Amino acid sequence: MELLTGNDFDELFRTFKRSAFHLEMRDEYHVANEVDPFRRWLNGEPDDYEWFQGWLDLMRSATDAGKTVQRARVMTEPITDYVRFEHALAPFNVAAGEEVFWVPRDRTAGIDFPEHDYWLFDESIVSFNIFSADGDSFGARLSGDPVDVAQCLKVRDQVLAVGIPHREYVPH
Repeated sequence: MELLTGNDFDELFRTFKRSAFHLEMRDEYHVANEVDPFRRWLNGEPDDYEWFQGWLDLMRSATDAGKTVQRARVMTEPITDYVRFEHALAPFNVAAGEEVFWVPRDRTAGIDFPEHDYWLFDESIVSFNIFSADGDSFGARLSGDPVDVAQCLKVRDQVLAVGIPHREYVPH
């Protein structure tokens, strides 16, 4: 199985037509470009967020073109330091046009989650994000399989129904 990474993965965000939805289900990630920013954040050190600008520009370009980008973060409460870090960054995502939702894990009973986090593009293509056990990203596996798409559409709708918009969620 060949995994998409880097520019090949970013191309998905340049070419989708209407909507993108991201589901994150881990309480910890160890994405390479976030290691130093996360450490600085934990230590209360300043950050110019330059490392985040490429992503924000990509999202702003999509949402300025009238496309919808939604992100739902399923998390255990009390939340981990990493999820607090994500929460601190979320206003940048929102300013770039993303709709961010927080989903406490205790609200998700009965949801049949897929094995991996995913991006769902235009309700027709799923990009499953593949991570190691400790949260390192290996890349993304694309699927247009109707079974995968149907499951991810159903999960998206269920998660958004119980999700809390960023502006309303208070971490604890």
